[in-house]
Amino acid sequence: MTRVIHTGDTHIGYRQYNAPERRRDFLRAFRRVADDAMDLDVDAVVHAGDLFHDRRPGLVDLQSTLSVLRDLDDAGIPFLAVVGNHEGKRDAQWLDLFADLGLATRLGREPYRLGEVALYGLDFVPRSRREDLEYEFADHDGDHAALVTHGLFSPFAHADWETETLLAEADVEFDALLLGDNHEPGTAKVEDTWVTYCGSTERASASERESRGYNVVEFDDAVEIRRRGIESREFVFVDVTLHEGEGGDVVRERVGEYDVEDAVVVVTVEGEGEPITPATIETAASERGALVARVTDRREIDEETEVSVNFADPDEAVRKRVRDLGLSDAARDIDRVVRDDDLADANVRDAIERRVREGLEESAAFEPASGEGGDGTDAESDEAAKAPESEASDDSEAGKPTDESDDQISIGEFS
Repeated sequence: MTRVIHTGDTHIGYRQYNAPERRRDFLRAFRRVADDAMDLDVDAVVHAGDLFHDRRPGLVDLQSTLSVLRDLDDAGIPFLAVVGNHEGKRDAQWLDLFADLGLATRLGREPYRLGEVALYGLDFVPRSRREDLEYEFADHDGDHAALVTHGLFSPFAHADWETETLLAEADVEFDALLLGDNHEPGTAKVEDTWVTYCGSTERASASERESRGYNVVEFDDAVEIRRRGIESREFVFVDVTLHEGEGGDVVRERVGEYDVEDAVVVVTVEGEGEPITPATIETAASERGALVARVTDRREIDEETEVSVNFADPDEAVRKRVRDLGLSDAARDIDRVVRDDDLADANVRDAIERRVREGLEESAAFEPASGEGGDGTDAESDEAAKAPESEASDDSEAGKPTDESDDQISIGEFS
């Protein structure tokens, strides 16, 4: 029997909410996975991409990651990985440096033999390059074969890559696809192949409410996949429905019912109550020891003003104004990505860069929208009013900067 930990989307270096503590949390989660690997005495740790949050990780993040990899190496546990879209560089990868130091192996089209299992790797491939992608892998003589890769595959949420296409065109029959990029865990069987996401090891978005963890995958007579949770920063989700006459005092009272010490507090307000001041609620939570507090008011409040604003769906008001501007397809697409509630905050910059690069391949993408008076009344502007296709991960968030071509595009304003 061969047993591995399948993990990914660790996003080391992510300073979520601009909090140094959150940056340390993402590294701490990676160390917990490594500690579990040593306690469980697994045969390898298999990482499915996005070890780092950024392609330019800080020196402290690199040093800390090397420390964890050395511990695995000292325990005789190989670290096998592919490159995700967050950390992807145009030239040499950080993973190559770790491999040169003897602390990691970058999986590829040649099989890596682990017991009776042949492990292959496929780094993240942007959509613009998949049409000509060749799924060629060298032969193996193992009892099982598994592919480790990074992307949003069907039949899971946000999919933009058909698993059936990969399996049909690959010249190796895989027993399992060990995936990264989607921050939510999930397992399905496509034809005769197990397809599984391990999920992220820390919450990269407030939409990621489920506990974090990784997979333990056993290859024996059959393939067995089990989910294992890890301790992570506590997120306290406070959902409040205000009735008529109720306001901020009720919200603060509800928050007071929870233990928020050192937690990230996420408050969501709905209902027909009075207007609230989010800042006062966030301050109250911080005074009770919360690490971070964020309040989102999703209600519709009618006020007699010159500008009618729908607080339940401010995005709709923005979408109407965007249509009036007669912007190009690419500009409207970027606007939808920025305001996509389903897209993990960690993934916004990468999603925008991905869309821009794809738009550059279409000569008309950046031309102003057609339509009488620039009012955006054509079919494409109607499509712009619809909810956007989510890119995440991830990420997600659920939830990624990556160089997807030889052209360098700076989008720092979205970071």
